[in-house]
Amino acid sequence: MIQNPFNNPAFEMAELTKAINLLPNNYGRLREMKIMPVKGVRSRTVIVEMKNGILTLLPTKPVGSPGTVHKMAKRNVRSFVVPHIPHDADILPEEYDGLRSFGSEDDMVALSQLMNDKLQSMRVNHGITLEHLRMGALKGEILDSDGSVIYNLYDEFNITPFDVDFELSDVDTDVKQKCIDLLRHMEDNLLGEAMRGVHVLVSQEFFDALVDHPKVREAYERWRDGELLRTDMREGFNFAGVTFEEYRGRSLDIEGNTRRFIAASEGHAFPMGTLNTFETLVAPADFIETTNTIGQLLYAKQEERKFGRGIDIHTQSNPLPICYRPAVLVKVLTS
Repeated sequence: MIQNPFNNPAFEMAELTKAINLLPNNYGRLREMKIMPVKGVRSRTVIVEMKNGILTLLPTKPVGSPGTVHKMAKRNVRSFVVPHIPHDADILPEEYDGLRSFGSEDDMVALSQLMNDKLQSMRVNHGITLEHLRMGALKGEILDSDGSVIYNLYDEFNITPFDVDFELSDVDTDVKQKCIDLLRHMEDNLLGEAMRGVHVLVSQEFFDALVDHPKVREAYERWRDGELLRTDMREGFNFAGVTFEEYRGRSLDIEGNTRRFIAASEGHAFPMGTLNTFETLVAPADFIETTNTIGQLLYAKQEERKFGRGIDIHTQSNPLPICYRPAVLVKVLTS
């Protein structure tokens, strides 16, 4: 009897999930910065409490157990359904035609490579999606791929957003004082957390206006004979204790429209070096075998089509990037 090579244990859910999580993910400045570490949770719904301006995950308990003691107003507790992001692909017979002389170890290696190529392509799509969600968490407004709001942390917990208008079109603007205002607000709202600096991801329009502002250029004219003014500083330009970086993250939505992750002439500031201000919560997949397990970043599974006419590949991620101190998130802009 002819056997389907994808029935091999190497293509089971556990192995494919391990494979897709080990594959390299080359997209994502926020991933590179490692400011939102991944934390697995057991449930598709998480309960978040706001206490003294800090969001805290409440623990899950077995049915019938006493609840966590809560003394604050009920409005300060919210439940969040972790976003579910499925992504499907297929392998058709013509893609592995000529590899089907069963019993050959080389053939299995070739099939594994074919599967890995598919998983790699799918992982890249999951990667840019996660980058978009994480950028939303830095804005305090987690957005779907079409720009619609999934969760607005400010609205959920009745927090007033804080903006700093750098007014870079005005040659007399004291840019240093604007940076100090930003730093003071951040320091006041860390609420016991420590930081090693403030980073601001900005649009290209904001960055150009910043480095070309007369006050900024004057400050750097004598620094190493104006070296910084002749150098591409888009990867990190420090001024008055704040690091500004041009961020060009963008992607196509399902309708083919290009969506910028940061709007023109805007930017978003956040603290660096904190211990527990940011996390990416990941819930388990909706598979029977993953019920009540700790969530992983990505899952992958395959199933043979009827009459052996191909293989369907299913991947999914269930991430919720979150900021536990939303008051430290600052939007910068230039009017």
